[in-house]
Amino acid sequence: MDLLSRIKELIISPLPVPPAWYAIPLRLIVGFGFMQHGYAKLARGPDAFIDVLHALAVPVPFLLGWATIFVELTGGLLILLGAFLPLATAPMVMVLLVAILTVHLPNGFSSIKLLSFDASGAHFGQPGYETDLLYIAGLIALCFGGAGPLSVDGILSGRMSDLHASSPNIEWRTDCGQT
Repeated sequence: MDLLSRIKELIISPLPVPPAWYAIPLRLIVGFGFMQHGYAKLARGPDAFIDVLHALAVPVPFLLGWATIFVELTGGLLILLGAFLPLATAPMVMVLLVAILTVHLPNGFSSIKLLSFDASGAHFGQPGYETDLLYIAGLIALCFGGAGPLSVDGILSGRMSDLHASSPNIEWRTDCGQT
């Protein structure tokens, strides 16, 4: 293969990789991100998060606070493992929508609000709902496209062909699974 063909192969989508492998980096960042948010709420003390919910006039803040922590930790783990994606996604999207409506919407779209920069570094304002929408898009993409290889869903459904499709001795499909 000549150099021009190789360059073309790397700049035109999809890259020469089995299509299902898109899910792995998406699962890793979405799953880890949710687990990190749940862990942060536990590490700071669940009462601090419950107090925030109370200040926002969220009904039954104690119950919803613990439910949010549970959804973020267990849902994040399920996404990370590629297990039961549609089941895990529904409550995770609900948590994100509540966060958008109660916290982030008044701050606009952008997640980055640079207020100033001085000797101690950059100072940022409150984030908007951009990141929440990115998480929702990632979750929906995983539901539509599947968990991909190296996933519990793949093992349970018997779709181990995704693993075999990753062999370097095969010719890569570039049709994104369309027939």
